[in-house]
Amino acid sequence: MSTKKNVLFATSTVAALALALTACGGSGGSSASGGTWDKDAVVNIGSLYEPQNLDNTAGGGQGVTEALNGNVYEGLFRLTDDGKVDKLLAQDYETSADGLTYTFTLREGVKFHSGKELTSQDVKYSLEKVIADDSQSARKSNLEVIKDVATPDARTVKITLSKKSISFVYNLSYVWVINSQAKNLKTTEDGTGPYALNKWTRGSALSLNRFAGYWGDAAANKQVVFHYYKDATALNNALLTNAIDVVTSEQSPDALEQFKSNGSYEVNDGNSTTKLLLAFNDKAKPFTDVKVRQAVSAAIDDEKLLESVWGGYGKPIGSMVPPTDPWYEDLTDVDAHDVTKAKKLLAEAGYAKGFSFTLDTPNYDPHPTAATFIKSQLAKVGITVEINTITPDEWYTKVYKNHDFSATLQEHVNDRDLVWYGNPDFYWGYDNPQVTQWVEQAEEASSTAEQTELLKKVNRQTAEDAASDWLYLYPQIVVANKKLSGYPVNGLNSQFFAYDIKKKG
Repeated sequence: MSTKKNVLFATSTVAALALALTACGGSGGSSASGGTWDKDAVVNIGSLYEPQNLDNTAGGGQGVTEALNGNVYEGLFRLTDDGKVDKLLAQDYETSADGLTYTFTLREGVKFHSGKELTSQDVKYSLEKVIADDSQSARKSNLEVIKDVATPDARTVKITLSKKSISFVYNLSYVWVINSQAKNLKTTEDGTGPYALNKWTRGSALSLNRFAGYWGDAAANKQVVFHYYKDATALNNALLTNAIDVVTSEQSPDALEQFKSNGSYEVNDGNSTTKLLLAFNDKAKPFTDVKVRQAVSAAIDDEKLLESVWGGYGKPIGSMVPPTDPWYEDLTDVDAHDVTKAKKLLAEAGYAKGFSFTLDTPNYDPHPTAATFIKSQLAKVGITVEINTITPDEWYTKVYKNHDFSATLQEHVNDRDLVWYGNPDFYWGYDNPQVTQWVEQAEEASSTAEQTELLKKVNRQTAEDAASDWLYLYPQIVVANKKLSGYPVNGLNSQFFAYDIKKKG
């Protein structure tokens, strides 16, 4: 789940994306020229998203995905920065004729950072960890289709599904393969990636060292250090003073001009899958009433909010589906800004004089700004909003885990996460049996065309039901010193592959 600082979103869903994006290690920093690349360089990365812990099945949050996914931990498959699914720890695989059995052959010579050799038992352990009862992985519901995991020999994993899953291989790209004998994974790690954990100083920084025993191509730098900041201003100041070399996701558009006008920096406007949601608790009054949800959505001027927060960056979005998903349809007109319509819907729902609710708001940018804007907009139709500012940890427990909220602001960073509206037990509580059926049918589809048609129906129905109010699609702005090259520029699911980054000496 991303939260942007919680579990939502090391996270959800299906095959390769047909995107015109920049591949990992691609054009990021491509304007740098001259000088020599330092193979022993330390790359300093600035981020607002510190991990809650280092275990992505225990609520580690967006920060743990950003720092460890692909860098420290690897899966059978890798979701690249341009949305393709590549084989990684899986050398090859076969699928049975009925689509229910997958047989994977593991690469030879892969070792964990502890020195233990990778075996099929580690893959089995890692999969079972994701779908365990106490797992907090956002992948859990997608992978509960796994019926059995067999290990005929050390290099063979045979997975049997309870039903067909067209997204199965895609979803496996989110599963970290972990040493089955590892302990204390909330504060340590034992992956197979190009970096091993060096040190994590909570509230400050997390450093990764190049792993000498890596099975693939060695990392292009000796060490990467993720530095964590409380706000966008501090992050930008760190970049300007060379305390860091790159910002993974710029959150202060007003600050961009100082980098654009400075020849030492590169501003990259990539492709984002991050949606800012006003998520209603659809199981709590008054948001059980579709007319109330529609009214709130119509009362908020999303375009004005986007302009106030991001200036000329980002896009309005009328549903959970970004333009890069195959089932995208522009639905911004479904619950478009219309104060007259909002008042009419409220009257029809029995709230002609409005109502009050508490908006649980994460305490990091841009949520407080968005919450204040929403409060002023809803006041125009008689709705009183009390803003309750909470930390990411509080959000995870109160909202995501306990469903103890009326409405909340939250970022969902994954592509193809529309399918969560088919799960009535998800934190927002949306429960439409027809949508649930369409999602299930889409997952068992025999072709991507069939899957796409079904999910287009889901997209439109959830928009018409105002299951949430999708406020806008974030821009993905990576700002870096021009001495860097090879960094990822697309914010796909919050991952930030560091192993191709080169730094000029």
